[in-house]
This record gives sequence, structure tokens and C-alpha cells, in this order.
Amino acid sequence: MSDIAERLENERIEIQLLLEGLFLKYGHDFRDYAGAHLKRRMEYRKLAEGLDNYAEMLHKILYDQAFLQQLLLDLSINITEMFRDPWVYAKIRKAVVPHLKTYPFIRSWHAGCSTGQEVYSMCILFHEEEVSGKRIQIYATDFNDLVLDKARQAIFPIEVVKEYTANYQKAGGLSSFAEYYTADYESVKINPPLRDRVLFSAHNLATDGVFAEMNIIFCRNVLIYFNKELQNKVMKLFYDSLCPGGFLCLGPKESLRFTDYADKFDIVGEKERIYRKKRGLHQGLSNEQ
Repeated sequence: MSDIAERLENERIEIQLLLEGLFLKYGHDFRDYAGAHLKRRMEYRKLAEGLDNYAEMLHKILYDQAFLQQLLLDLSINITEMFRDPWVYAKIRKAVVPHLKTYPFIRSWHAGCSTGQEVYSMCILFHEEEVSGKRIQIYATDFNDLVLDKARQAIFPIEVVKEYTANYQKAGGLSSFAEYYTADYESVKINPPLRDRVLFSAHNLATDGVFAEMNIIFCRNVLIYFNKELQNKVMKLFYDSLCPGGFLCLGPKESLRFTDYADKFDIVGEKERIYRKKRGLHQGLSNEQ
């Protein structure tokens, strides 16, 4: 074996041990995340900390809580913005919300909510479509407590407001975006009536079970970081968590097409990656495979 091949093999084993240690010690399971994504994020942290190898990183994870939290933040998927991909929200407003409004009570789940921009986008949309008050409960989950704290605060830099406003308008906003936040010189804060509709809590898609029976689930730009096995596992979780006729919203580079659940959903918007769970099917696939 050449020196390069041996180094790469040793590195692969070190990463595998690191991920196993992270799971055994803390319950955070990244073992089925896409390898390239993990390697890129961990390599960045290794270099930033001046570590020689991933074995040293494992030692810091086990004994240094501050480093652990930093690595978890690195591994979190935190690229988000309000009304991101505005055509998706326009489609939800037109094709999904009218169905949701026929229910006496609506449960909405944002899985992998990150810092909350998507959650508050939907709070605004529901408010404008008169789905509010005691008729709806919005759940937002992420595995990272630091990210959840930021989402609860609902504070965003002032420089993003112009982009968020443009997205809101393209998404078919019915009012002025400025009505939904309070601004100071450096930041904006989403107004309390919108924040109060959301229940934030910790949930790990890789390890945790069914959250509740939902009418709509958002999990946008998360599955692309999982391998095929974990994607199918999470898709079963979503299928089992949706009521018959419930909606599933994925990211633009994600699809049900190559999962075990492709034939369990109808397509509501192909471009928008919006699907609806078929009625009259048995829950899950465990008895069919």
C-alpha cells in the first residue's frame, strides 16, 4: 500500500471512530450522512483548531464541551433565508393552504428548522391566509440546541431585510413585509404574535421517532446531506407522521422519485417538490417489504 493510500485509509478509520464516539457519548448520529459533506465540514474544523488528525478531534469531542458545540454547529445545515425559493411559497398559498383550511385544526412541522427563517415565513403566510389562533399549531425541530435558541429569538441581521422583502413580494405577499418585524440599527426581530405560534423542540431525524400526526411537513434542503439509507429512513418517519392527505415539502434538489415511498404520494408541484400522501394506504412499508 502506498503512503497516500495508507494515509487515506487511516483517515477513513479515524472519521468512522469519531462518528461512532459522537453517537455513543452524546446520541448525535451522523454515521449515515453523506461522506463528502461531513468530510468537508470536519476538515474545516480540524484545520481551524490546528489539529493534526481526526483522532485528536475525537479526544476533544469527548472532553471539551465547547468544542463539541462548535462542531455540532459546523455540522448543522444553517443555510436558510425567509421565503427562500419564493415560487414554492406561492404554490403553497395557491394549491396547499385551501386544502389545509378545510381542517378544523392544523398541525405543521418544520423538520431541520435551522435558525427559523422558513418557520416564520410560513407563520406570515398562514396569517395572511387567515389560518391562525387556536386553529393551528406549528412545530419546529432541529438536533442542535444552539441553533434552536437562535430560532426562538427570531432576530436577524438588518442587512438581510432587503433580500427577505424581495422574496416575500415574489412569494405573493399580501401586505408590507415591514409589518411583521421591529427594526433597530443592527437587526430586526419578528413580532411576538408570529413567534408565539411556534413550539421549538429538539428532534434528531437520524435517531428519533414519529413526532406527531401532521397535516403538513417541511423538510427543505436537509435530505441532500443524507445517504440513501438514511433518506429512506427519514421518509418513513415523514410518511408515518403525516395524516392521510397530508402534504410534504422538500427542497429543490430533493425528490421522492428514488425512495421507497415514491408511489405513496401524489405530486402537487413537481418543480416546487410538494407532495401529498395518498389516502387509504397502510401506514409505513414495514409489512410490505
